[in-house]
Formats: sequence, C-alpha cells, structure tokens
Amino acid sequence: MTGYVFPGQGAQFEGMGKDLYESGAKGKAFFEEANEILGYRLSDVMFHGTKEELKETKITQPALFVHSLAGVALSEQAFEPDVVAGHSLGEFSALVAAKSLSFADGLRLVKARALAMQKACELVPSTMAAIVGLDDAVVEEILEGFDDVVPANYNSPGQLVISGSVKGINEAVEKLKEAGAKRAIVLVVGGAFHSPFMAPAKEELAKAIEETKFAAPICPIYQNVTGKASSDPDVIKKNLIEQLTAPVRWTQSVEQMIADGVTEFIECGGNGKVLRGLIRRINREIPTKSLL
Repeated sequence: MTGYVFPGQGAQFEGMGKDLYESGAKGKAFFEEANEILGYRLSDVMFHGTKEELKETKITQPALFVHSLAGVALSEQAFEPDVVAGHSLGEFSALVAAKSLSFADGLRLVKARALAMQKACELVPSTMAAIVGLDDAVVEEILEGFDDVVPANYNSPGQLVISGSVKGINEAVEKLKEAGAKRAIVLVVGGAFHSPFMAPAKEELAKAIEETKFAAPICPIYQNVTGKASSDPDVIKKNLIEQLTAPVRWTQSVEQMIADGVTEFIECGGNGKVLRGLIRRINREIPTKSLL
C-alpha cells in the first residue's frame, strides 16, 4: 500500500517548477491556470525568485502547493493513492490530490491561509526553534513551565519544533540545552506557526473553509491534528481549521499509516527530501522515493 505525502514550508528551492513549466504545453497550461486563479504571476517568483523571496509565507505556501500538484498532474507515473497526508500546508495539497478539494478552491484557500498567517505574524514578535536529541515527553514537560511556548511540529522521534514569543523561545532553548538537547536552534521563520499566536489567522481561515465545498476524498487522508485517517468532509474541515493553532503530529501520522498497512511512501513536490528524511528517522525499514 502506497502513501503519498506532501511537504510544507522548508521544502522550497530556487527555480522550483521551471522544468515542469518548460516540459510542454500541459505544463505551461497548469502554471498559467494557477497564475490566473491567484491574480498574479506566482510562476515568475517560483522560477526566478531569490531564496529570501521564496521564504516569505505568502509566496512559499502557494508555490509549494502549485509545485506539488504540478508534479502529480504531469507525472508519467499513474497517480493512484491508497492514502495521502501532508505536513502543515501540505495537507491542502493532499486534499486536492485525493479529490476532496478542486485545484482552484484549494489554491484560493492556500492564498487566504498564507495572507492570514502573514498578518498574524506581524501582530506580535514570535518565532520557532528546532529541538533535537530529547524525548518528546521531556520537551513537553519543560514547556509546561512556559505560558507562551508550545510544541508545534512532532517531526520525528527526537526532533520537535517549538513555537512561541521571541523571549519565551530564547528562554526555552536555554532550558532545553541544559536538559541535554543535542541541538536547540532558533529558526529563521516569520512567526510562531501552529501555536495560539496564529489565532487571528484561524478566524479568517475558518470563514474561507466554511464557504468552500469539500467532497469525500477518494482515499483516507491522515490529518496533522489527530495523526489519524479522515474521510468525512465535515471532520476534514474542522481539523484543517484547528491545524493553525495545534501541533503537526507528523510522527504519529506516519506511524499510524504504517500500522494501517502502508509499505512505501512517495513524496510529492518541493525538493523531495524533507519528508523522506523524516520518514526514514521514524522507520528506516519503509522505502521512500520522490515523485519528481
């Protein structure tokens, strides 16, 4: 059984999608459709933007969404998913791939999500940090002493990203180093994603999601908030809204997919390395490859 997985922020790269655009008329049409839906030429930034430009939330999210789904649409391999999952933003790509959302509706939601998150980031100085080499339970216990820092991304055993205020993150990093973390690195990001700091964005996104038509997916989607499979459109919508302020349970999602019978993973979009690397840390026995 094959699980198709879709990356979130961090998998972008300079020149992303240019080869797909230039692959023929179908590739060009795909990117031009995305430009038309967005109302601006995202493809120009994807193909020619600098590393710094591609890090901007309002650019990164639609760019990765379009790149992931271009890969699916233009791949020579038959796309027949048994299950799908996406890391953070990637959950929207997964839902389109599983035909729960149309490409146009998915891209509009991603645009709304990115702009809402960008605005939320600008309200209060906040950030994230990657903690490597401590058990999740140890990190969670230490963070109980903080009002403004929470677990954000359960990426793999021994790798947990935390979110919070700039002051809180700096203090938490020191405490986690003292507790034995091999690395505790403040990340260069726009804000505290997957934390209560995203509450203003959650309100905006909830309205957009409620106004969008979701169908039952053609296969189960393992959602970040629960780490479990969902097929009910109402449950999917609820979890998508909760995802902005709740942690990404990627470790739990991958473990559950394997327990449910997934025997290989294919990463769709981005640089093709981020999720494959995390999956290998979660279970080295499961083969992984990139769709592109």
